[in-house]
Amino acid sequence: MKNFINISDLSKNDLRSIIDGAKKRKSERGKIPNSQPDVDLPIKGKTMIMLFGKPSTRTRISFDLAVKQLGGSSIILNQDEIHYGKGDETIKDTAKVLSQYADIIMIRTDSHKIVDEFKKYLEIPIINGLTNLGHPCQVMSDILTFEELKGDIKDKTISWVGDGNNVANSFIEAAIKFDFKLKIGCPKKYQPKKDLINLAKKKNCELLITEDPYKAVKDADCIVTDKWISMSDKGNKGKKKKILKKYQVNKKLLKFAKPDAIFMHCLPASREEEVTSDVMDGKQSVVWLQAFNRIHAQKSIIEWCVK
Repeated sequence: MKNFINISDLSKNDLRSIIDGAKKRKSERGKIPNSQPDVDLPIKGKTMIMLFGKPSTRTRISFDLAVKQLGGSSIILNQDEIHYGKGDETIKDTAKVLSQYADIIMIRTDSHKIVDEFKKYLEIPIINGLTNLGHPCQVMSDILTFEELKGDIKDKTISWVGDGNNVANSFIEAAIKFDFKLKIGCPKKYQPKKDLINLAKKKNCELLITEDPYKAVKDADCIVTDKWISMSDKGNKGKKKKILKKYQVNKKLLKFAKPDAIFMHCLPASREEEVTSDVMDGKQSVVWLQAFNRIHAQKSIIEWCVK
């Protein structure tokens, strides 16, 4: 049984096969409408349960379309609608029941510990649709998007600017596995997980952590950012925004990257905070393709899990 929880859990070969599989399926679909399934229906008769503990737009819709395009069906559950979410049932018992009803499960939740706990008791594969510590499906989509536009990501320079959050954590894991250079510009207070930074150093990954946003984006092939305030943030939000103000991605900052650099944002965006509208809507922005590619990256992840 294969789970997709952290990018670091998979081998380089498995990760590459997922990206290449996504490219192949997307190419083969051509201009088939999103509502129509792939010709080969690789997961026909299989069901995915999606369990949401956090609000979602792209994850919810893209996973639903992904399953249906592969020939399967989906059941969407909100955490507060089931006994586990109300505190009436343990994760263990919930996992045992869901294992009888479906062939794979995707969970989007505040706590990574919840995903790890479900993993202990599930008898079917689990996909991490987002936790406080990582967003691996998003980063796989970002890599797919980058390679679609710029070729092999190996040895390219990706720059992350802003809060060193869950997506930044997954980017560090991806840099180790896909051999790209990663430069992270963020305040010391909001750096990514220390154990991941240490792992990157141990694996001889080309990782730079700097408090200077201009140094972070210099000669970058791609600049990535995310909201400064995550859904799970409970601290002083006004203070955090003030600290992160100099990490805004604007036209001035973009000029320090390569002239043909692309801009990514996993969305939703707070325009005029972490990114200005002229960058978001500009020629170098690929955010809409990035969002669309969630479908294709996740189709490949699902197929890898259930094979």
